[in-house]
Amino acid sequence: MPKDGKFTTDVLIIGCGIAGASAALEAAKSGLRVIVITKHSELEESNTYYAQGGIVSLGKDDHPELLKEDIIEAGDGVNNPEAVEILAGEGKSTIDEILIKELNIPFSRSTPDSLDYAQEAGHSRRRILHIKDSTGKTIEERFIQVLKKYSNVTLLSGHTAVDLLSVPHHSRNPKSFYTEPRCFGAYVLNNQTKRVKTIFAPYTILAAGGCGTVYLYTSNPKGAIGDGYAMAYRAGARIVNMEYIQFHPTSLFHRDVDGFLISETVRGEGARLKTKEGQTFMENYNKKKDLAPRDEVSRAIYEEMTNSNSSYVYLDLVSYAKFDIKKRFPHIYKTCLKYGIDITKEAIPVVPAAHYCCGGILVDEWGRSSLRNLYAVGEVSCTGVHGANRLASTSLLEGLVWGRRASKSIVSHFDPAKLDPSEIHDWYYPEKEEEIDPALVNQDWLSIRSTMWNYAGIIRTKKRLERAKADLDYLRHRIEKFYKEAKMDEKVVGLKHGIQVALLITYAALGNPKSLGAHYIKD
Repeated sequence: MPKDGKFTTDVLIIGCGIAGASAALEAAKSGLRVIVITKHSELEESNTYYAQGGIVSLGKDDHPELLKEDIIEAGDGVNNPEAVEILAGEGKSTIDEILIKELNIPFSRSTPDSLDYAQEAGHSRRRILHIKDSTGKTIEERFIQVLKKYSNVTLLSGHTAVDLLSVPHHSRNPKSFYTEPRCFGAYVLNNQTKRVKTIFAPYTILAAGGCGTVYLYTSNPKGAIGDGYAMAYRAGARIVNMEYIQFHPTSLFHRDVDGFLISETVRGEGARLKTKEGQTFMENYNKKKDLAPRDEVSRAIYEEMTNSNSSYVYLDLVSYAKFDIKKRFPHIYKTCLKYGIDITKEAIPVVPAAHYCCGGILVDEWGRSSLRNLYAVGEVSCTGVHGANRLASTSLLEGLVWGRRASKSIVSHFDPAKLDPSEIHDWYYPEKEEEIDPALVNQDWLSIRSTMWNYAGIIRTKKRLERAKADLDYLRHRIEKFYKEAKMDEKVVGLKHGIQVALLITYAALGNPKSLGAHYIKD
């Protein structure tokens, strides 16, 4: 592959979590040439890598209809029935075929012959497959190992997607305006050389993950800034349901920790939420108590914190556990102990954090977006599975199922669309590339994250959202000017993506006056 310039592939995949990796594996097995890019220096870095709890399958006394009911109840009934049917109907067989048989994922077992199924909030059955509390890490590492064995797969770390390449928008040929808009790849920044490559591909799959880090407090890794939403929006793809931002109820509250997640499985195994005074409170909000859907638990914690003027509540596992905590939750135990909290002896201080976007790029049952030849899978997409609020541990399964389905669709309809690279203009660099002042970048991000947390967070009002809109619109003009004049750098590209996503969320929230699921707006 050339170091810079223009080059082609059959399928370009942006993102390498479970959705992007499963798409890459399916395309590779079919013989297509695949390029997978990730902006991180490590290929494994993704939301998938940090997923502790597990992946939804079907338990011993379970049935797809029961899973469908739980998904729709958690989603406040506005889920896409066809998408829920696909997830519940294909999920277990896809796990069995890809994760267990092909990748040999060592899911935890209750006996040598029986898989261990955990339970999480919103589920009526124990149906969560897990590898103790490091499920995502194990799955992600195994996917990367397998993909490296395929000669027709190129894995590019340290490459940031700048913009989707679309025609007629990027075409020099005026006649292209008479054709149907379509995606032909992307402009991609090499983070080391600071030069932009043009990658041509008849099919592009966005698997860029979520946008949690546009909020001040999040369980997501730092790179989850919503790149995919921003690029797809600029390219003209339909974006829906961006107001439904799910907040995970329990991230570790500690001054030296940046959003370490305490898995929902901890409550599934019996832990209870308590005030600083040691009183349980979830029974005052929902009949399911601590196993209520995430949006309700997050709001309950927020209310308790507000009423008591407290910065956190407690999650008490030690008083209720009837098992070896160290053995069941080794990663959580070791991490908390590192910061002076022994979860075998004391309760865990926790606070809600932005966790998952239930909206995104609208796609069909095969992951196809409204922009021809652009697919989207995983959190960056909106299949409609989650409705207004995601059921715990369905995200990994959705990424696995739709990643595979997207590539199956591409393989069955593959058409190496003709495009003359000379018709596409090279990336425009500013005449005088200004040096980047990190203080400006940091301050702009702080403004975005603080505004989103305070005005477009767990509990919203029309007045707060209008303030967010005004502040973010003003900031966007400054960032756009900064972007056009500064040297190409992943930090500046990320800032442009981030402000766009913050505005998408804010405008969507303002446009929906009805509280539903993860979108809670009060008069």
